[in-house]
Amino acid sequence: MQVILLERVAKLGQMGDVVDVKPGFARNYLLLQGKALTASAANIKAFEGQKAQLEAQNLETRKEAQALGDKLNGQQFVVIRSASDGGNLYGSVTTRDAAEAATAEGFSIDRKQVIIKTPIKELGIHDVHVNLHPEVEVVIELNVARSPEEAELQASGKSIQELAAEEEAAAEFEISELFDDIGAAGMDDYGDDSDQPRVDDSEGDDEEK
Repeated sequence: MQVILLERVAKLGQMGDVVDVKPGFARNYLLLQGKALTASAANIKAFEGQKAQLEAQNLETRKEAQALGDKLNGQQFVVIRSASDGGNLYGSVTTRDAAEAATAEGFSIDRKQVIIKTPIKELGIHDVHVNLHPEVEVVIELNVARSPEEAELQASGKSIQELAAEEEAAAEFEISELFDDIGAAGMDDYGDDSDQPRVDDSEGDDEEK
C-alpha cells in the first residue's frame, strides 16, 4: 500500500515522501495517527497545496520540542517499586510510569512518546528514550528503587548488588562484635587463674602424719 508522509517517520522517510507500507501498518498507525495519507492523486495534489504550511508547522513544533528536549535530556526520575531481595521487580515499569514520573517533576510528556527498548524488570538505573518530535529524541534515566533512600544511594553510583553486599558485611561484623563482647564478659566473670586464691594443703598433710 502506498502512502504519502505528512511528517518524518523513523526508518521510513521524510515529509512528502511516497512510500510502500503494509496495509495493517498504514491503517492502524500511519493513517490513524495522522502521519500519512493514502497516496491517491487527489491526496498528493492536496499535500502539494499545503506543503509550505505543513513545513512551517513542523518547524515550529520542532523548535518547541527541541527547547523541551534541551531541558529534559539526561534528567533522572525516581520510580518506587516493590522488589525481591535480589532486585527483581514484582511486575515491570511501563511507559505510563515513566511519563508520570517526568510529569510529576514538571515535564509534560505523554506515555505514547516514551520508548522502553528493553523491559524494565529489576531495580537500578535504566535509560529510556522519549520521542518529543519526529526529529527530536532524548534520553532520560529512571531510577527504580524500593525507597527514596535506596534511590539516593543508587544515584550515587551504587548498584543493588553492592548495597546488598554492604548490608551483609555489616550484619556479619555486628555478629562478630557480639561474640567478642560475650567472650570478653566471660573472661571478666571468671578472671585469670593467677587471680584465684590458692588453697594451702600443708596443714592437712601434717594431720595425716
